[in-house]
Amino acid sequence: MISFNVPPCVGTEEKYIKDAIAKHKICGDGEYTKKCNAWLEERTGSPKVLLTTSCTHATEMAALLAEIEPGDEVIMPSFTFVSTADAFVLRGAKAVFVDIRPDTMNIDETKIEAAITKKTKAIVPVHYAGVSCEMDTIMDIARRHNLLVIEDAAQGVLSSYKGKALGTIGDYGCFSFHETKNYSMGEGGAILIKNEDMIEPAEIIREKGTNRAKFFRGQIDKYTWVNAGSSYLPSELNAAYLYGELEQADKIFDDRMNSWNEYYKAFKDIADAGKIDLPVIPEGCEHNAHMFYLKCKDLEERTNLISFAKEHGVQMVFHYIPLHSAPAGKKHGRFNGEDIYTTKESERLVRLPLYYGLTDEDRNKVIDVVRDFYKNR
Repeated sequence: MISFNVPPCVGTEEKYIKDAIAKHKICGDGEYTKKCNAWLEERTGSPKVLLTTSCTHATEMAALLAEIEPGDEVIMPSFTFVSTADAFVLRGAKAVFVDIRPDTMNIDETKIEAAITKKTKAIVPVHYAGVSCEMDTIMDIARRHNLLVIEDAAQGVLSSYKGKALGTIGDYGCFSFHETKNYSMGEGGAILIKNEDMIEPAEIIREKGTNRAKFFRGQIDKYTWVNAGSSYLPSELNAAYLYGELEQADKIFDDRMNSWNEYYKAFKDIADAGKIDLPVIPEGCEHNAHMFYLKCKDLEERTNLISFAKEHGVQMVFHYIPLHSAPAGKKHGRFNGEDIYTTKESERLVRLPLYYGLTDEDRNKVIDVVRDFYKNR
């Protein structure tokens, strides 16, 4: 069976993990955590990047820094992972869902303004498949309405919008290094902080509400509890694993992009015949080949394609169930406007195997399976 995902491994991860163990420093904020932070800052241009235990926790940190409170409203797409909403619901806020664009599966920027109320505190664009939302429009809306922008760039590491790294455009950005992402530490994430005045508050929240980071830098002679916080530091062992991959980030990027391009070329004629839809990359958006998906005619056809692929040794998977239709979504959120595309498009989408090290042979088998399925349709 050709798996949908295989976690990346470049070969140096074990060496770095053993090095961390040998140095007797396996808790948070050791040498490898700092190396990862510095690498991400250099590649993204962010004033500050802090590794976290997950993208979920990075988003929770952003919610704390944004001072989200009970009664606040946060605008986001319904087509996203539960963590996007959870971070704000945990603070007592209501998730306000708006429809998506059918071309990119991202939040429809033209529907955001109508969802703004006196209670709105922030907009959370989700960069689906590492393809940027229309950030100029979103940032303009945020400025005019005095709202914060928190980018869910879980899938967007090394993607950009008009030359700006995803995660650096809004007030806060959140990355994921889960095993399904381009660069992995098993479970992990990072928060990107645009406003330098918010760096110290972020360090305090991340260090259980203490000013321990200043203590380790020698800025104070003892540290203490100064604010509410939690433990968002990842293990140094996880960071050591990630650093091995960041060192080879461009190699991983190129490998994935090659597979993405080969898929696109292989299916273009089927798309031109009107049988499927392929991913759309808007002008000004540079994606990172995080995933390759295609859209079937409808839910029934997608179900049949997934079954057909499984019978032929290929694992294909669908993606999110829209949050507004979930029990927790109904309890903690509301859909503003009409669901024209969110449900319909989500039911058509199927993701193909794409990961670092996917062989030409396996990729060609995936291509053959899809082409065989659509041959007589």
